[in-house]
Amino acid sequence: MTSSPPTLRLEKFRQIARLTIDNEARRNAMTLEMWEQLADLVVEAGDDPETRLIVLTGAGDRAFCAGADISQFAEKRQADGAAAYDIAVARAQSTLFAAAKPTIAIIHGACHGGGVGLALCCDLRLATSDAHFRIPAARLGLGYAFSNVELVVQRLGVSGAADLLFSSRKINAAEALRLGIVTNLFDDVDAKGSISEYVQMIAENAPLTLLAVKGALLELAKPEAERNRDRVDSLVAACIESRDYAEGQAAFREKRQPQFSGI
Repeated sequence: MTSSPPTLRLEKFRQIARLTIDNEARRNAMTLEMWEQLADLVVEAGDDPETRLIVLTGAGDRAFCAGADISQFAEKRQADGAAAYDIAVARAQSTLFAAAKPTIAIIHGACHGGGVGLALCCDLRLATSDAHFRIPAARLGLGYAFSNVELVVQRLGVSGAADLLFSSRKINAAEALRLGIVTNLFDDVDAKGSISEYVQMIAENAPLTLLAVKGALLELAKPEAERNRDRVDSLVAACIESRDYAEGQAAFREKRQPQFSGI
């Protein structure tokens, strides 16, 4: 049986857009073509008015993403092509980081190299107990781009980033939670079910509120002089003026589950 060509799959499940890294034969390593594909699919998911959040995960049971596909490096990441390759990676990561909708990485198995970068670009990183993390650039002689180091520092702090990047060591799920690589760890026997419930809980919340919070998080990630508070204020005002605000209050009074529409 021949394996499917490496790709990214975008599927819609009601309010959730699920983006799956699918290269099982190489533990979901990202090819150059997949890096180029990712940014477009994130934009497509974010532009869908019915989508409330974007979930990123890996196909199969062995890995979230083992990083960049090293088998391509000799051809596509040498001196002549390295800049173009790095641009594709940077565009994928910056687009994912700046997605208008909340983003969630669901991590199992290997999350290495560029896979860690993708996970850190997401707002929330949910991991199962079998997840393990590593950035092996120092074992490959690969220079880690400024934007990539900046991302790791932003999420983990200077000391945490130095540890991860200098040592190239493997980190288990429990330590990843402590360091802030993951935000939530699910180690119960029904981890997949618990993760699905958590994701669905977010998807059922008021979409305009989710947009306002995400907008604030994006502005706070910028240097203070570049932040646009007016943009966030307008998103908050849209919540107050929405039908969903009235629906939320009514549901609270009536002790029932609110039914939000995003208007």
